[in-house]
Amino acid sequence: MRYFSSFSASHSLQYIYTAVTPGINFPEFTAVGLVDGEQIDYYDSEIRKMILKTEWMEKIDADDPDYWNRNTQNLQRAQDVFKVDVRALMQRFNQTDGVHTVQWMYGCELHDDGTRRGYMQYGYDGEDFISLDLNTETWTAANPKAVITKQKWEKTNEAKLRTAYLEHTCTEWLEKYVEYSRSTLKRKVHAEVSLFQNDSSSQVVCHATGFFPKAVMISWQKNGEDLHEDVELRETLPNQDGTFQKRSVLTVSPEELKKNKYTCVVQHSGLEREMKLSTSTISISVFCSSKISTGDSVEVF
Repeated sequence: MRYFSSFSASHSLQYIYTAVTPGINFPEFTAVGLVDGEQIDYYDSEIRKMILKTEWMEKIDADDPDYWNRNTQNLQRAQDVFKVDVRALMQRFNQTDGVHTVQWMYGCELHDDGTRRGYMQYGYDGEDFISLDLNTETWTAANPKAVITKQKWEKTNEAKLRTAYLEHTCTEWLEKYVEYSRSTLKRKVHAEVSLFQNDSSSQVVCHATGFFPKAVMISWQKNGEDLHEDVELRETLPNQDGTFQKRSVLTVSPEELKKNKYTCVVQHSGLEREMKLSTSTISISVFCSSKISTGDSVEVF
């Protein structure tokens, strides 16, 4: 299932709800909230309460003392609905056993130019199922089995309500969270960019870690020209301290690596200029690195 992302986003708020069939070593229902990719809260069907996952979220208690209790109750209701959803979709797909999942993902973004974007989508067993089109305020069925859900939901004004939430309420909460987290999200940190190989015949890895905000670009050049072939850009991952890491992998033969100059180029908003590291100085299992100073209601199917 495709996840919503944007390199140009200034700030983002995202929620991911997951329901699974019972009987496996995993909670039947989980919910996770993230601000700029950093987890802010967590709920599951075993603990049955929403808990904070980052210290700066404690600041919300002064403004909204009932915040955690209210959202816990909302998620307990969502848990009950999603349990019904799993059974309903299993029946619709003629499935009587096995492990199956229902996911609900939604969120919003605030960009530097003031524009706002939102999204809402559902998935079943890792595949797109149905999503909200904010422009038309209608539902888009990504699977023939979702047409029934589309017809059911479009008999109500739920799409209009969800659109209003994403375009207004969601971004209002995002602005509040960003203000709470400003001391963390705006801090200056020192990140490290490294080039390494495990052995002389292995891939060359360009690894950036410790950067914030999340948006970063890692690219390769061959003899000064942009290189797009034999390059794999990996997913951006969070670090425990709220910063991020990302790597790009170059697949090239030892002969080509010796004959040509390959350069990893890292671009980030915290850099005054792009960072370049050349493979001409790489050693096996030795990191070639440089520090970077970075700148500041649920529906039944």
